[in-house]
Amino acid sequence: MATIYQVSALAGVSLATVSRVMNNNAKVSDKTKQKVVDAMKELGYRPNATARSLASSRSDSVGLLVSELHGPFFGQMMGGTESELRDAGKHVIITTGHSDEEKEIDGIEFLLSRNCDALILHVEAVSDEYLIQLNKGKVPIVLINRFIEEMADSCITLDNALGGYLMTKSILAKGHTEIAYISGPNWKSDSNERIEGHKKALQEYNLPFNEQLMYQGDFTQSGGCDGLSSLLEIGHPFTVLICGNDEMASGALATARQKGLDVPKDLSIVGFDNVIYASLLFPTLTTIDYPIRDMGHMAARLILKNIYGHKKLDIRHQFLPKLVERDSAISI
Repeated sequence: MATIYQVSALAGVSLATVSRVMNNNAKVSDKTKQKVVDAMKELGYRPNATARSLASSRSDSVGLLVSELHGPFFGQMMGGTESELRDAGKHVIITTGHSDEEKEIDGIEFLLSRNCDALILHVEAVSDEYLIQLNKGKVPIVLINRFIEEMADSCITLDNALGGYLMTKSILAKGHTEIAYISGPNWKSDSNERIEGHKKALQEYNLPFNEQLMYQGDFTQSGGCDGLSSLLEIGHPFTVLICGNDEMASGALATARQKGLDVPKDLSIVGFDNVIYASLLFPTLTTIDYPIRDMGHMAARLILKNIYGHKKLDIRHQFLPKLVERDSAISI
C-alpha cells in the first residue's frame, strides 16, 4: 500500500504540502495541488480517514439521526441535509431512533463513537434534560423539529400551531362546522401544537371542539384508515375530516372510497406536510406545506457556519407553514 511519503517524493513536494492538499487547504496553488493529485492516482494512494481526523481534529462527517428511513417526509429531510453538506465537502452518517427513547440514545451514542464533528437530531422520545446535557459536551448538536428554550440557537423548527390554525380556518371559511379530526400521538409535541392551532381557529368562529369527533392516530396510513372507520361508527355526522399528516389523510381517502363515500362531495379530507405524493392522490390533497427539505438544508448550514467556519451563511431558526389548496376539500 502506497504511503504519504511516496506521494511526497513522486510529486516533489513536502509532506506538509501533501497534507494541505488532502485537507483542501486553500494555501496550495492549483499547479502544486495537481501534482499531488496526479501522484496519488499513479500510486493508488487513498488517504486514511482516521489518520486525517486525528491530524486535523475533524472527521468531515456529520451524524444524522431520524425517526425512520422510510417515507417521503424523512426522505426529503435527509436529502436536504446531505446535499448541503456534500456540496461543502462533508459526509453524512445516518441512523434511526424509531421514536423510542432507548433506541434514540443508542443511535446518538453510535454517531458519537464514529467521531462525527456534529450531530443533527430529529428525536421525539428523549427528554429535554438529556438533550440539554448532551449539548454541553464536546460535539455540537442541532435539533430539527424540536424547540428547547435553553438551546434555542441550536433548534430548527416549524410553527406547527400556525399550520393547524391555517388549515382549520380555511375549512371554516368553506362553511364546514361539523369537523372530525385524526391527530398524531398525544405525546408528540408537533401533534399537540397542530391541535392547539385547530382549537384557536374554532374559537374565532365561536365553535366548540368536539371531543366525540376526535381520534388519536399514529401518523401512519393505517392510522388514517382506522381513524375514519372509527369516526364513522360513532354515527355523529361530519362534513370534513382533518388529518394530522398526509400519510393518515391518504389512508382516510382509501377508506372513504371503500365505504362508498365521494371525496369531496360527501366528505372533504385534508392533511398536513405536503409530501411529494399529495398532489398525485385522487382527489389531489389539500394540505399544509411543511418545508422539511429546506429545514434539512438549514440544519446543515447551521453546522457549516458554527463548526466549519462558513461565516457568511444566513441562518433561519423557524419556518412558517403555508396552506396548499387542492381538490379534496370544497365549500358547502
